Amino acid sequence: MDFIVDLFSGNGLATTLIYICITGFVGVMLGKLSIGKIKLGIAGVLFTGIILAHFGARFNGDMLHFAQEFGLILFVYAIGIDVGPRFFSTFKSDGLLLNIFALCIIFGGFGIAIAIHYLFNVPAEVITGVMCGAVTNTPGLGAAKQVVSDFNAANPSMAIDDSMLGSGYAMAYPLGVIGIILSMILIKAFFRIRIPKEVDDYNESLGAGNKLESVVVKITNQNLFGKTIDHIVSFVDKELVFSRIERKGEFLVPTADFVIEEGDIVHGVSDDNNIENLRIKLGNVEVGQKAEIDGDLVMRRFMITNHKIAGMTLEQLGIFRRYAANITRIYRAGFEVLPTKRTTIEVGDAVRVVGKKEIMPQIKAELGDSISEWSHPNIIPLFMGIALGLLVGSIPFFIPGLPAPAKLGLAGGPLLIAILLGWKGRIGDMTFYMNSGANMMLREMGIVLFLACVGLGAGAKFVETFLNGGYMWVAYGFAITFIPLIIVGTVARIMKINYLKICGFMAGSMTDPPALEYANGLSATHAQSTAYAAVYPLTMFLRILLGQTLVLILL
Repeated sequence: MDFIVDLFSGNGLATTLIYICITGFVGVMLGKLSIGKIKLGIAGVLFTGIILAHFGARFNGDMLHFAQEFGLILFVYAIGIDVGPRFFSTFKSDGLLLNIFALCIIFGGFGIAIAIHYLFNVPAEVITGVMCGAVTNTPGLGAAKQVVSDFNAANPSMAIDDSMLGSGYAMAYPLGVIGIILSMILIKAFFRIRIPKEVDDYNESLGAGNKLESVVVKITNQNLFGKTIDHIVSFVDKELVFSRIERKGEFLVPTADFVIEEGDIVHGVSDDNNIENLRIKLGNVEVGQKAEIDGDLVMRRFMITNHKIAGMTLEQLGIFRRYAANITRIYRAGFEVLPTKRTTIEVGDAVRVVGKKEIMPQIKAELGDSISEWSHPNIIPLFMGIALGLLVGSIPFFIPGLPAPAKLGLAGGPLLIAILLGWKGRIGDMTFYMNSGANMMLREMGIVLFLACVGLGAGAKFVETFLNGGYMWVAYGFAITFIPLIIVGTVARIMKINYLKICGFMAGSMTDPPALEYANGLSATHAQSTAYAAVYPLTMFLRILLGQTLVLILL
């Protein structure tokens, strides 16, 4: 058994990996424990690493640094690919206003951190770690740590203890989570908000939103009698998708050469903003009317997994021309897309097809719908994207007043490239789609590696730091968390923003899943998650950029 003692008393690569794995295992289990509705979540990994290091865990510093940085890269790249498809669309509708609120929270906390530094003479590395912990943003901590590492390499005589970043983060993190939830509770109490009314208001507001509806259109425009579906589609392509035609009580498939007759009733899908246009062009329209699909017609949902057809438009694919079937809806990145002739399909899209039962196997074979293909990770674009992100992250750019050039770094570069690649979807024959299972695995693996290494690196001095004044860092962190949230949340409510949306953008402005989990527990609506997702991409990008900007400004 001596080899076990030697293994854990050394600091070799195997010892380091074992401690990282133990930290990850125990930390994830610890994060699942809850007190009321509050859980440590993934921060349990950080605190486990601190505890192990405090009690003497030893490790190889170079190995720990590599695992930490590589974990951060995997984490931010997975986030970027996930949010990329909806990054720019979040600025539509009230998404722009929600992002403005989030920006006020972000820069409010940034300003408070700078003020604390000068008022209380808090070292740059400490207040940066405290700020990252107060806003519960781990990638920002990673970006700041890289800046300090680069500074130390360039200025060995003025080297800074970067473990203070991790210590400050760990001190501020718990009250960071609590501060977000507390601000939600206080706003609810101050304005005497009743959740059922907020739910009703939100559901009512959806009626004026931009969403897909099942529609039934009775053709009354006499100019269309005797015309083919292909002719009609040419001027309603962006407004209506034909699902089936009802003629004398019988349902028929509207193929391209199908001829419309007087009395025909079209069943289809439209954007609710197009209803009035359809009434003018076609005839009487009823919204939300669904007729059962019977006879030899069926409705099927297929997943696009055939890479050969990815990037094609629906017109190029030609399902409606070659089969007695139509694609009536496309589901992509959590959104419904109204399919037009010029709509492209991508790997990972789910499509709803209505048509004759006997031809569905042929359509399925053409679209793919293969579980094995869908679950297979897209490795080549992953490494290409990361490499490109690292190159972009290494480009220095000069900001007046900073003592050194700033960089997007190991966090910001891959995140920016991943957002752009996720939004673009493909370049030539290369698709950057990553299925949800692979994305979640990459994200969880990355964040566990990063936090385990941060905890192990900061743990040896954590208790000593806390007793020697570190307890004040907790108060500083709470100020950075609570003050911007309560001010912006109050202003938003005065402006009549739905409370559930306020909870969502407050949690999103802190990129904090535990706070979102608390907000989601208020009601079963999607208001909180939608608002969270609307502000999350821009928030994540700015948190990473400001994490390194703060330490550069104050060094």
